[in-house]
Amino acid sequence: MTEQRRIPPIAQMSGRIGLIVGGVLAALLAIYFGMVLAVGDGVRAGTVVKGVPIGGLSVEEATARLDETIGVRAERNLRVRALDQVFVVNPVEAGLTFDAEATVMQAAGREWNPIRLIRDLTSERRIEPVLEIDESALTQQVASMADAVMQPPVEPTLSFNSIKPVLKSGKPGRSIDQAETAAQMADAFIKRREPIDAPVIRVPTLVRPANATRAEAFAQQAVSAPVIVDAEGQELSVPPSAIARALSFEQTGSTLQPQVDGAILHEAVREPLKSVERPGRNATFRIKDGKPVVVKSRVGRGIADDELAARVLSVLDRPEGLRTTTVTMGVRDPELTTAQARELGVKERISTFTQTFPYAPYRTQNIGQAAKYVNGTLLLPGETFSMNDTIKQRTEANGYTVGFIVGAGGVFDEALGGGVSAATTTVWTGAFFAGMERTSTRAHSIYISRYQPGLEATVAWGVFDMKFTNNTPYGVFITTSMSNTSMTVNFWSTRIYDEIRADFGPRTNIRPYQTIYNDSENCSSQSGMDGFSINVDRVFINDGAEVKRERIATNYRPSPKVVCGEKPKKKKKKDREQEQVSESESGNSSPSPSPTRTPRPTQSPTQSPDSGSPETEFGPAN
Repeated sequence: MTEQRRIPPIAQMSGRIGLIVGGVLAALLAIYFGMVLAVGDGVRAGTVVKGVPIGGLSVEEATARLDETIGVRAERNLRVRALDQVFVVNPVEAGLTFDAEATVMQAAGREWNPIRLIRDLTSERRIEPVLEIDESALTQQVASMADAVMQPPVEPTLSFNSIKPVLKSGKPGRSIDQAETAAQMADAFIKRREPIDAPVIRVPTLVRPANATRAEAFAQQAVSAPVIVDAEGQELSVPPSAIARALSFEQTGSTLQPQVDGAILHEAVREPLKSVERPGRNATFRIKDGKPVVVKSRVGRGIADDELAARVLSVLDRPEGLRTTTVTMGVRDPELTTAQARELGVKERISTFTQTFPYAPYRTQNIGQAAKYVNGTLLLPGETFSMNDTIKQRTEANGYTVGFIVGAGGVFDEALGGGVSAATTTVWTGAFFAGMERTSTRAHSIYISRYQPGLEATVAWGVFDMKFTNNTPYGVFITTSMSNTSMTVNFWSTRIYDEIRADFGPRTNIRPYQTIYNDSENCSSQSGMDGFSINVDRVFINDGAEVKRERIATNYRPSPKVVCGEKPKKKKKKDREQEQVSESESGNSSPSPSPTRTPRPTQSPTQSPDSGSPETEFGPAN
């Protein structure tokens, strides 16, 4: 009998398949929820932060682990090498902090994506730490380092030796790439501590060589022949020597622009004008019985200095035979009348400051000459005071002699005008306490102990200046006085603030000095001085309350200790051992006391010449 196979109905097969699929789905769901439970709602499994595993921990546990590992590392000081200096930087002060909790939260909480669940259970998951960066604090920290090591470019200068133009080429400066240095610090502060090398960049001069050469060609033409000035029918000859004395070149953007001093030209032709000119005078002030009084103005007749300068300048580029110009002669009203002077509010002393210094003939001459130039200066509201313009170029013709300056690497050198930094410091400190607006000041490159740290200034002709602006509605009259060992400055105006004081912060970022040996015949020994940074706040007070506060940040480079003579040779190990044996045999075998660090001496007042320049390459600094 043939066997018959029975085929189940379609409905029965569908039901069985449904049961199988349902079972598989249930199993998958069970596995899925098991994975969800396995991963948990803490930190997902397999999570690693910079080599620190935190997977499977609660948020609190993971945060604590990161604080104990990466957090401790992030709080250690950074060391930044910038050119020839090493800075120790506190990350928190530089605006760099590690947020452990925010880092953990990147990998915390339930994960419902099945693909990610499988990945978390089967592989390592790396997440980056969350860093908080205060851009303002970081920028300020890097800028402070850049200021300490920067060597600004030296712009070309053009002057005259008699009537021969002398062009001194410029020199590029150097600094650190502040943006890249900040990025390296932000990247390094959670890593294993290694010194960071700040990238060095070249800082070009603003004045291009071609522009300096064009200015030199103009100077040569300017003194090629006299200039004939027609003053209402009277011909006056201005000789090349007077043109050379009156002509100077000022950096304006990328060029050297000629400037003519009309007073020098006027002096050159004053003798033939004596019979027709009557000198005028601007109103000014003098101090009588401790109070400023107005010195009346006077109307004059003759040639105006400004007009004479402008007319002569307009023909200096012409050849002989075409160098003729015309000026007018007539009544010359004073630029400041008696009535105007009386409205300026110059009525009381608003600040005074005395800077002392050790006696030296060159100091007395140079500082005294600068003080004479400053004495009697009147600043109208809105006017800016320039120390370089006021005390003139440091030359013998302007009354200066050779004195000490700071040379290359903080080693003292000699140049014309050495010492006038004391005059600059005196005037700036008086301006500081008078409330004048700080326009441009630069401290000495190294600290000199007789000055108040952070509250002093220096100048260098053609390189940098000390400037401040009278930002008050009143006139400011400046007087000076001298002794052989001090200079005093007084500012006279109307008092706006009850008190202005200086708050000195602590010395930070201490950088030790080095000892160098010099066996040359002209060696001058000097004590060493550590470099450091300091902040000085100018605090304005009215009615017993602080009105505003301004900060000045200063960085001083270390100045080396200079020892005259050859550097001692290091003793060989065998020689040292032999000395120890000899000492033992002679009875000097008792243990030596623990070594103690001898405090480093500060610069002796009698051996600390005035600084004028961060480096000699910048030109004579005064």
